[in-house]
Amino acid sequence: QVQLVESGGGLVQPGGSLRLSCAVSGPPLDYYAIGWFRQAPGKEREGVSCINGRDDNTYYADSVKGRFTISKDNAKNTVYLQMNSVKPEDTAVYYCGADRDYRTVVAGMADYWGKGTLVTVSS
Repeated sequence: QVQLVESGGGLVQPGGSLRLSCAVSGPPLDYYAIGWFRQAPGKEREGVSCINGRDDNTYYADSVKGRFTISKDNAKNTVYLQMNSVKPEDTAVYYCGADRDYRTVVAGMADYWGKGTLVTVSS
């Protein structure tokens, strides 16, 4: 069983930065691909970024390329999402998800989910 707990959300001004954390309990990160997803009010959930625990391969949605960076700390079993140059359209509840298959996470799905953390970008 895999449990994921997100933290680090909050209010940030446009152009600012925020770092989200996803603490993973269960098997080591090597066993899973971990992704960050977001859902804005009135919109469908979308994939933001993911990292393959086996080979550190990463994926970014076009909307966040060059602004967001995903990373992991195997010793802490934690995955991070560094968000820079944030925009109002980045406002959403951010979720992390885990799956044994990297391609599944890239496609926007996962077997295990956290409860989410709210990010609000506003002046």
